[in-house]
Amino acid sequence: MLSVVGRPLNSLRVFGALSKATVAMTDALAKVPDVEIDPEGTFKYILVRVKVKDGDVHKDIVRGTKSAEYHNHIFDKVSPALEALGMECKCLGGGKIEHNSQEKKLRVFGESTGFGKADHSVSAEKLKSAYSDYDISWSDDKK
Repeated sequence: MLSVVGRPLNSLRVFGALSKATVAMTDALAKVPDVEIDPEGTFKYILVRVKVKDGDVHKDIVRGTKSAEYHNHIFDKVSPALEALGMECKCLGGGKIEHNSQEKKLRVFGESTGFGKADHSVSAEKLKSAYSDYDISWSDDKK
C-alpha cells in the first residue's frame, strides 16, 4: 500500500500506534474509580458515562454526596475534574442512595428533577463492585 506521497505505508506501524493509543485510553479510564459516595446517610447521586475525548471506550460511574443540594451540584464538581484528565462525561440520570454502614446496606431509589431517573439497576451493579460485602437493593419508587 502506498501513502499519499507515493511512499510505502507501514500499516503495522500505524496499527501499533493506534493500539497503543487505545490501551492508553483504556488505562486512563481504568484509573477513574467506579464509585465515590459518602460513607453514611441518605443523599443524592448521579450515574455518569465517562469516555476519553475523541474515543469510543467508555464506562459508567456513580457519584453521591450529602453536600449536594441538587443533583447538578455533583455533576458540576465531577465534570471539570474529569475534563482535566482528558475525559468527557454525560449525566445519565440521578436518584438517591441510602447508605447504612453499620448494617452494610445500600438502597438506590428516586430520581433527579433535572437529569431524570438513572437506571438504578446499573448503579446497583456498580455499587456491588465497590461494596461486595453489602446488601444492595434498588427500586423505581420515589421514596
